[in-house]
Amino acid sequence: MAAPVSRYSWFASVSRKLGSYLFNSVFITQAAAYANNMDSVGPTKLEFAVQMTCENCAVKVRAALEGQPGVQSVSVDVGKEEVLVESTLTTAEVQALIESTGRRAVLKGIGGSEQDLGSAVAMLASEGKIQGVVRFLQLSEEQCLIDGTIDGLEPGLHGLHVHALGDLTRDCLSCGEHYNPFGRQHGGPGDSERHVGDLGNIMAGPDGRASFRQEDGQLKVWDVIGRSLVVDAGEDDLGRGSHPLSKLTGNSGERLACGIIARSAGLFQNPKQICACDGVTLWEERDRPIAGKGRSKASTETPAAHL
Repeated sequence: MAAPVSRYSWFASVSRKLGSYLFNSVFITQAAAYANNMDSVGPTKLEFAVQMTCENCAVKVRAALEGQPGVQSVSVDVGKEEVLVESTLTTAEVQALIESTGRRAVLKGIGGSEQDLGSAVAMLASEGKIQGVVRFLQLSEEQCLIDGTIDGLEPGLHGLHVHALGDLTRDCLSCGEHYNPFGRQHGGPGDSERHVGDLGNIMAGPDGRASFRQEDGQLKVWDVIGRSLVVDAGEDDLGRGSHPLSKLTGNSGERLACGIIARSAGLFQNPKQICACDGVTLWEERDRPIAGKGRSKASTETPAAHL
């Protein structure tokens, strides 16, 4: 009887591995197809503070960036510990390339090819493990860039929306409804009939990270500062489903994490190396969580930073 049991165990093990491989292959294919269907976004300029002490540091940073798909140009100033990158990659992807050299990087500003029309940032957090940063840059009067990374999500699609209120007194429940100044039905980001706050879906990979970059023709930075950004538990059906909530919310489920949209620095608008309020350097700020309780002041020995 031992041989049949052994053969069954081997078959079960192979089946599990094959099933896992097929699932991951399908997931990766779906993620790639979803990314290809998103709006094409032109390059933006990203200003990073990077810990560098010598020209050899600059050589390594340039080598990590130049020639990478999506990177158009790189400028490194060792004296200012500054790296300026023009790229179509997300800010998280560029930061990861820089930090692959062993040097830490902090994004200090973001800008487009036109004059600065305004930028904002939302730091998302939840009671659980979800946290993220989403940035908004007004590229022109017509187009707004949305660039973000959110960690801790279940793999798959998640609805992303700007909500009307910047009120977190009851966490995400007090953010109000989708930002909808024209009283329209819910839709997708490419629809004319949609809430201004309807940003569609973001795709979280097997590791729980959603890194995204898209343009929107209805959202304006100056209209959403002071409001909130919310990521939902499920996929937004973009108003095309049969559920009663489809035309209201996209039936995307509960609100998982949220953050207030605040004004942020554009290119070369954040010269701070030390926060005047408490003396914390931007590198000490770099070691704090991007959102959540870990950012707040834990004791008099660990002051909060607000760079």
